[in-house]
Amino acid sequence: MPSTSFRRGDARQPEAAVATPMAAVERAVAELRRGGVVLIRDSDGSAGLVAAAESCGDATLGRLRGLSSDAPVLVTTRRRAEAVGFEIPPHLAGGMGAANKPVTLDLPSGVPVDVILHPTAPDQHGHIATRHLSRPAASHAPSIAEAAVELAKLARLMPAVVVGPLPRDRTRAWRDWAAARDAIYVDAADVRAYEQLAASELRPVADARVPLENAENARIVAWRPGDGGKEHLAIVIGEIDPTAPVLIRLHSECFTGDLLASLRCDCGEQLRGAIAEIARHGSGVLLYLAQEGRGIGLVNKLRAYQLQDGGFDTVDANEQLGFDADERLYWPAATILRQMGIAKVRLMTNNPEKIGQLASYGIEVVERVRHVFPANGHNEKYLRTKAEKSGHLF
Repeated sequence: MPSTSFRRGDARQPEAAVATPMAAVERAVAELRRGGVVLIRDSDGSAGLVAAAESCGDATLGRLRGLSSDAPVLVTTRRRAEAVGFEIPPHLAGGMGAANKPVTLDLPSGVPVDVILHPTAPDQHGHIATRHLSRPAASHAPSIAEAAVELAKLARLMPAVVVGPLPRDRTRAWRDWAAARDAIYVDAADVRAYEQLAASELRPVADARVPLENAENARIVAWRPGDGGKEHLAIVIGEIDPTAPVLIRLHSECFTGDLLASLRCDCGEQLRGAIAEIARHGSGVLLYLAQEGRGIGLVNKLRAYQLQDGGFDTVDANEQLGFDADERLYWPAATILRQMGIAKVRLMTNNPEKIGQLASYGIEVVERVRHVFPANGHNEKYLRTKAEKSGHLF
């Protein structure tokens, strides 16, 4: 964890400790996961108290009500609101970038905050719980709502939060206000910039020779961001010549496929097949990226699997939960490649999004190398959805 700096304040009321931006976001993520309260403030003076819907118990909700300037509201993404049966008003449905913008629902007394997680569960009177919620409306502070939902995603929780409104006030020292009430403080701008900042601060922290099946001349280099967050791995096979295009594979971690050999996806085959192919080629790099379940995390991936068992495909299941179809970003991959001195690559992929993102981050993809494995009887729909909805090139 980066060191914490302090600002010298009035002796009667010392100013709150100021963490680095990355550390502040990491603390806020941890607080959401444990069911605590986070104060998010934006540069326009707007502010709000936030708790994750899936970990907000009665005590936390009571605390929100006691600290907020108005009744707490439930904020989730447009897709999640639609999934639980709400019709989105036209003024919330359109516009550039509005595909999955947050929407706000009133949360009447007695309605559990996790109603957004279990919308079809009847209450004690036999009524479907979401009927007690109002139709979606625009947030009083859109930037706070967006930052709050993003923070929940960074915490690998469902993109649904309870927000306690606070008055818009550019002059109030919200950091000190939060510290006096034992609440974690974070700036909305730091939440928005977190992914890119974390990627830019990746540094190698361990390097060891690890002979692999089908690739005995291999070593693994671990890369960690400055805040001590999620590590990414570079599996380096053979001797790399960075003056020539390097054969690489970007592989997002998949606990079920990589470790358990799940038949629901083709991840395990892609991982082992890529290692073998790079070894046959003589040299190359497989980047093992910490973004499970297309970036939604393992728990949410299992929730998506439940929806898939009910008939949804991979894309629809993620969207039903309130996520984008694919939440992955490839800033970390580009950062690692640049630090390894690799500027040109031959990319083993079927996913054109990887090609586009790497190019946008300054890595030249001189060739796409096809990387396909046959269906196994359990993943046929999964592979078909990749091709039809995600544009994968099989």
